[in-house]
Amino acid sequence: MIRVPTVRVVDEEGAQLGVLPTLEALRLAQERGYDLVEVAPMAVPPVVRLLDYGQYKYEAAKKEKEARRHQRSVDFKEIRLKPKIGQGDFDTKVRRAIQFLEDGDRVKVACQFRGRELTHANLGRDLLTKFAEQIKDHGAVERQPLLEGKSMSIVIASTHKPKSQPGATPEGRPAAPAPGEAGPAPAPAPSGVVVEDGGAPSTSESPATVEPVAVAPADDGRSVADAVPAATTSETSIATRRSSTTRASSSRASASRPTGTGSPAGGTRPGSAGE
Repeated sequence: MIRVPTVRVVDEEGAQLGVLPTLEALRLAQERGYDLVEVAPMAVPPVVRLLDYGQYKYEAAKKEKEARRHQRSVDFKEIRLKPKIGQGDFDTKVRRAIQFLEDGDRVKVACQFRGRELTHANLGRDLLTKFAEQIKDHGAVERQPLLEGKSMSIVIASTHKPKSQPGATPEGRPAAPAPGEAGPAPAPAPSGVVVEDGGAPSTSESPATVEPVAVAPADDGRSVADAVPAATTSETSIATRRSSTTRASSSRASASRPTGTGSPAGGTRPGSAGE
């Protein structure tokens, strides 16, 4: 609630209405169907504006969300060195620091001493100075070499602009294709599946069509059996051959059985001939 007696009023189109009493400014906002929003409370007198407060909050939140989507937080990286580091390892550390600085991050380069190496701190200072000279085109030294306990370090700030994440959306969803850009082609429907107009596949298959076999009428002295198509006759022949094969197998099985010799029904018993 606005408690000051007078305010400077700006209408919905941005035009200045001058300094008005607070009650009169509130009545004017109600007549025009807007809210009286204090946009500059620290001014003398405070500045108020006629606007739709709900839409104002929505647009402010949208702008903040858009700005947060494109910004990138600056990280603080650390690279550790030793006084007796080799030249190859030193060059590798320099290249890694340049990558961090190109991304817009700040880098802390620390030289750690062990045991009696601390008595030669000047070696670490010279090493850090050499390191800063190698990356001077990508960053500026914020803090000069400082000995803290058994470690001496410098802080380097990047001279590059932080890189934003390209193609990212606030919810992490993939970006939608451009208006003139065709989307991915739909997958082909499998055989036997019908895709209807609505796009939903239907797995119902049409029943197989069985064509009837027409039998020609018997004429010219031919019987009805002679008028059956060749396919029917062929099926009948196959059934006849199968039955003949079955009967032949049965006959061979009967012939391979042993005869009744030596059985009581034959009237002769083994060993009775010598009696």
